Amino acid sequence: MTQGFDLVEGLAAGLEDRAAAWWFVQDFALHWVAPIEDGDGWDEAELAAAEERLGLRLPAALREAYALFGRRPDLTSNHDALHGPADLHLDDRGEVLVFRHENQGACAWGIPLAELHRPDPAVLVRADLADKQAEAWEPWLDRLSIALLELVLSESLHAPEGRCDYLDALDEEGRDALERHYDGLPFPDYPDGAGPGDASRWYAGEDVLLRVDGGDLVYARARAPKALDELRERIPGDWLDSGAPWE
Repeated sequence: MTQGFDLVEGLAAGLEDRAAAWWFVQDFALHWVAPIEDGDGWDEAELAAAEERLGLRLPAALREAYALFGRRPDLTSNHDALHGPADLHLDDRGEVLVFRHENQGACAWGIPLAELHRPDPAVLVRADLADKQAEAWEPWLDRLSIALLELVLSESLHAPEGRCDYLDALDEEGRDALERHYDGLPFPDYPDGAGPGDASRWYAGEDVLLRVDGGDLVYARARAPKALDELRERIPGDWLDSGAPWE
């Protein structure tokens, strides 16, 4: 792993403890994106204004994340969007506080109002379906801090500087290579939001991060050209950006 930062160990700690989750985000930003600095979070006045507008108190985990890195779109909104305090809103039934949307509106993430009293509440996901009657909020992750860790890692897979790649057909040989060469990350099971039965799995190697959705869709993010080239050699296939110049 990157010198001075073990992604696997850091994530494992962050999944167990909310304070450690924010330390992980800071370390990940430092080594994989850009350091978190003063001014990268929303201030207390902006959080208080959102609470007054909504008529509710934001849970501690959301306040802490907003205050630390909420104004960093490179960590939170490369593909899907973490809402700022002014954009937080209730769903159409007034039962869920919506804090994130998929970039084309295909799904949303929210916190049930019944959970807002908890410092680190559960998170739900809802698909935006053609059949509006079939839309329902479903369990996603049981702690908001874990959901926000997942958000930061997922958004890193869509970094704009050309350091990512995508494989839409992972075959059996590729799955074997993935398990052989890369370490599974200890995320709890959770759906990928694409449909019933789908799930996301995370892996990491030397300077490379991967997420596999539904068993065969692979998203990859690398810190160095060598790591991305090595990934493509180990898991051959029709990588979307194979041969693209490293920026």
